[in-house]
Amino acid sequence: MRKALLDILTQLMHADRSIYILTADTGFHVFDEFPRQFPGRFINVGISEAAMIGMAAGLAMAGKQVFTYGIVPFVTMRCFEQIRVDLCYPNLPVKVIGVGGGLTYGAAGMTHHSIEDIAVMSCLPNMTVICPGDPVETGLAIQASMALKGPCYLRLGKSGEPAVHASKPEGFAIGKGITLRHGRDIALIATGNMLATAAAACDLLAQRGLACELVSMHTVKPIDEDLIAQTATRCRIIATLEEHSIIGGLGSMVAGVIADHGLKVTLRRLAIPDRYEHKAGSQEFLRGQYGLTAEGVATELLKAAVAAD
Repeated sequence: MRKALLDILTQLMHADRSIYILTADTGFHVFDEFPRQFPGRFINVGISEAAMIGMAAGLAMAGKQVFTYGIVPFVTMRCFEQIRVDLCYPNLPVKVIGVGGGLTYGAAGMTHHSIEDIAVMSCLPNMTVICPGDPVETGLAIQASMALKGPCYLRLGKSGEPAVHASKPEGFAIGKGITLRHGRDIALIATGNMLATAAAACDLLAQRGLACELVSMHTVKPIDEDLIAQTATRCRIIATLEEHSIIGGLGSMVAGVIADHGLKVTLRRLAIPDRYEHKAGSQEFLRGQYGLTAEGVATELLKAAVAAD
């Protein structure tokens, strides 16, 4: 995802001199060439995320297009008040990019785990929350964010994630999910860096005779209510999959849509339980602890299908 971010930002900054990037002493390997290519428009503010948000607000008020970049917990919760007051209240078009979503920095411990950020950012009025599912969606989301009139939060993973989309999906739009596969039994709605796991789980379920619909809900706020409603007419079970707390994330948003629309469908939420992890380990290890693997997801959905019969 970071390679896709680098490529699209390089293109955009060459084409538009109003774009600025601010970083809080992170992203050195990502942005090595930016100070040389874009002098004065790439600014390292130091380890001071709150100040970075204030600077971004000032630049936006001066008519600039601003991206801020940092590790998820530090660019969301550490400077939550500044995002709330400086960006969301005046509705300024600043793009807050957080890398290391979910359990990406698993070995660094809970201080670097990002399991509350979708909930925290989604509760802010005027804030758009985007969690691209693969490098293809990352590039499209960054480009689409340029047209937003207010702030947005872009939650990315790490480098090296596989591309789930074979090609660029036509008509990519913020606030509109993408159906990658159609099915009739279970609809698996994934967001962010769980999309590849969701695709693999659908493959496993297909081997068991279950036709799964796969949806990439790259925008959590505003959620695509129409797509959820349409999916509920085709599938008897909707499941959500996210590398985030089960509280306040994609599952909560989808549950709200189901309740508001009175949809007659079974909902199964697959996410991180409401607790902190006291073990350190790789992202893959920690996903295994929570059953957020293709095998674990397939097992849970098989149980849901049996219960629904």
